[in-house]
Amino acid sequence: MSVFAQLPIWLELSRSQDILRRYFVVNGFDGALTMLGLIIAFHLADTDNLDLVIKACVGAAIALGISGSTSAYLSEAAERRRALNELEDAMVADLSHSAHGSATRVVPWVVAFVNGAAPLLISLFILVPVFLAQIGITFPLAPMPSAIALGFVSIFGLGIFLGRVAGTSWWWSGIKTLVIAFATAALIFIISG
Repeated sequence: MSVFAQLPIWLELSRSQDILRRYFVVNGFDGALTMLGLIIAFHLADTDNLDLVIKACVGAAIALGISGSTSAYLSEAAERRRALNELEDAMVADLSHSAHGSATRVVPWVVAFVNGAAPLLISLFILVPVFLAQIGITFPLAPMPSAIALGFVSIFGLGIFLGRVAGTSWWWSGIKTLVIAFATAALIFIISG
């Protein structure tokens, strides 16, 4: 059986589906708010140097991705190892070659990937109008306001996802995350003003 075929089994054994969902949302939200903050700050600075905006924002997105993946791997590997040790002690057996042992080795990598990919991919999505403007594709809105709008859309989308996970009003959940985004933007405007 391939690793990809066994992955659902390992995720189930380690009860990691919830962790993956939480990490995706938490770090995705971090990436979206970070990009929103950076783009608003560049917009307020009235810069038309898209190369500078791209380099700074991509640098931040990469740093968020690496931070998310490495911190998740280190903490999740330690937690999975602890859980395996406790299970081995209870069963008085070596489980390193069992499905539990495989889950202990593989699941931290999966969690690290999700935790790192979420802020990186969401950040890059928000930057699409800036990338396109850099290569000469224009929109009705300027690239910075377009990217800001995509930031709000991304944050609203994460709120919708949370509402669906919770089985509550997806609309209300999306509004709550938008309020956080607007409060963040307002704070940036106040401090920069």
